[in-house]
Amino acid sequence: MIVVFGSINLDMIFKLPSLPTPGQTLLAGAAKIEPGGKGANQAVAAALDGATVIMAGAIGGDALAEAARALLREAGVDLTRVVPVGATTGCAMIATDAAGRNQIIVAPGANLLARSAQVEDALLTPDTILVAQMETDPDETAALMLRAKRLGARVILNLAPAKPIARETLQALDLLVVNEDEAAFVASQFGVSPDAASLHQALGIGIVRTLGGAGSEAVTAIERCVLPVHPVEVKDTTAAGDCFTGVLAASLDRGLTLADAMARAGVAASLCCTKEGSQSSLPSQAEIDAQMTGMPNRRL
Repeated sequence: MIVVFGSINLDMIFKLPSLPTPGQTLLAGAAKIEPGGKGANQAVAAALDGATVIMAGAIGGDALAEAARALLREAGVDLTRVVPVGATTGCAMIATDAAGRNQIIVAPGANLLARSAQVEDALLTPDTILVAQMETDPDETAALMLRAKRLGARVILNLAPAKPIARETLQALDLLVVNEDEAAFVASQFGVSPDAASLHQALGIGIVRTLGGAGSEAVTAIERCVLPVHPVEVKDTTAAGDCFTGVLAASLDRGLTLADAMARAGVAASLCCTKEGSQSSLPSQAEIDAQMTGMPNRRL
């Protein structure tokens, strides 16, 4: 089972020929409104890949809330630990350009009122993977991860967006998932190089670093691996990192090795990039399976 503690947003996505510069007003060719938020995206990605997923988070008592939950419910995610609070449902503005790049502005709203107590101890067993990000209150996120570790659950943190985090909290993780910018942020915090091997040596935890078009790398106490990217025609990179993390968790939950889980997550993230949107771009288990044949793994 996977428990995701994180953000639930409604995204407003604007398709542009180029991204705006400061002070510039652009007319979008199209606009789309759909569910998003890193936590919700990762929960949906894991559920679509066949995992049993519980989502814990917060929404507002407003018109945005139902739309923000729609694809979570459709994917079969357990929403009994998503609570209404007295704040606006989280929302984001996403601008994408013709090259698939994006700019994102997030108003956390209700997400900052999600509380670690929403996840009871009985859920945090050795059979559970807890997945967290940094779009909720960092103290609540840290408290939940530390408690989960004490109770024997496996803990995965996607440090996105990058924020300072105590060494004690980081060392409670089984896996820290970061992209290149997030890895550089952590590395600067602890005075080391941003590669996976250096971060692992400094923190003593498993590190998974995604490298965009160069694939991904990981170092743990027992394994090192480098995996190539699955080549696709990129339309929109929105939610690709969340897709990677969600499918990585789902793959580990079903017992795959880290290298095999990363290979599957990389294929899923690439497929995500072939579609426009955030949660609507996340691939199904069947779509991922169809692309997995012949994917190489390269271990160091």
